[in-house]
Amino acid sequence: MTTPTTSAQQIRDDALRSALSSRKRPSRPNALSASLTFGWRALLKIKHIPEQLFDVTAFPIMFTLMFTYLFGGALAGSTGEYLQFLLPGILVQTVVFITMYTGMGLNTDITKGVFDRFRSLPVWRPAALVGALLGDVARYAMASTMVVALGLLLGFRPAGGVIGVLLSVALILVFSFGLSWIWTALGLVLRTPNSVMMVSFMVLFPLTFASNIFVDPRTMPSWLEAIVGANPITHLTTAVRGLMSGTVTAGQIGWVLLISAILVAVFAPLTMYLYGNKK
Repeated sequence: MTTPTTSAQQIRDDALRSALSSRKRPSRPNALSASLTFGWRALLKIKHIPEQLFDVTAFPIMFTLMFTYLFGGALAGSTGEYLQFLLPGILVQTVVFITMYTGMGLNTDITKGVFDRFRSLPVWRPAALVGALLGDVARYAMASTMVVALGLLLGFRPAGGVIGVLLSVALILVFSFGLSWIWTALGLVLRTPNSVMMVSFMVLFPLTFASNIFVDPRTMPSWLEAIVGANPITHLTTAVRGLMSGTVTAGQIGWVLLISAILVAVFAPLTMYLYGNKK
């Protein structure tokens, strides 16, 4: 074997350098592009694991049918009348319960080590979190479509028309986006996805059932009526009912938007702090 001469080695180095630099290095993705990419990843997970659609298809159908036909006659005298009152609330409950899966998905990525890989990528740091939340917004929209379609099939007729229904769904999506930041923070703190699910359920269960989703608060004891009136789920349900019936006020919508903004303002920075300091 012979050692190549300096000139031959130089030629090879130049050729290698030329081959490596023949294509322009791609620019670093901006925050929006990176977030949308991670959001698309969240949707692709549904494609490969279609069982994830169970909570946005089967649960809405089950809740709507069960509460309408079990409690309709007893609470409103007929299932048809109760459906007009119940369906906006069931729509709120369905989407709010789905928000817990954001924290569970993040915790699963942490458990599997994918989380560390995302943090090492040369992209906007919060893109993985924001993208996951954006992907879940699509799931919320699917669940909303299922509930509204089933309600129309059963006889629900919103006086607010198509515009009222669309605006009510949009308001629920805004609120759910803010609420999801709580479960995202929990996903960074708790150890397992099951822990995230249990803690989230313990918070959501009293919030949804101690609200005006199923019954009018005026039928409750005064002390319970005061608690229900301060419940943010009650404010959301009231605004959604108002939009669907065409009787909503600016104050009702304003309260929901204010609560959503407070949730983002408090829990988004907290989540970013936890995300940046996660070991």
